[in-house]
Amino acid sequence: MVGLVVVSHSQKAAEGICDIAAQMGGSDARIEPAGGDPDGGIGTSVDRIEDAIDAADDGDGVVVLVDLGSAVMNAEVAMEMGDATVRIADAPILEGALNAAVEASGSKATLDSVVESAEEAREYRKLN
Repeated sequence: MVGLVVVSHSQKAAEGICDIAAQMGGSDARIEPAGGDPDGGIGTSVDRIEDAIDAADDGDGVVVLVDLGSAVMNAEVAMEMGDATVRIADAPILEGALNAAVEASGSKATLDSVVESAEEAREYRKLN
């Protein structure tokens, strides 16, 4: 199964997004939070991201969803350090995580299909 990692500058936000995605989208999906800096403050940590990728990976790949610029940079460094096949989805973090969880829970999900589902969330409108 394709795993998911949610990278946020806030540990609470990462955990909350994972909870929402799991409860509303895909309770079968493997979703790991990687939020906050090592001291519990605002920021991101390459080590936390790498650990979350390792926890989410069962061999089918991992899709990473990020909130802000340095989360992308640290996710890219973590990807280079590990052995898993990882892609970063260019998607809004909450809506993308929800879409990705729904897709990843399906029996025919692939790394490409999970990324595509996450990225479809870029087009969602909340108001007309």
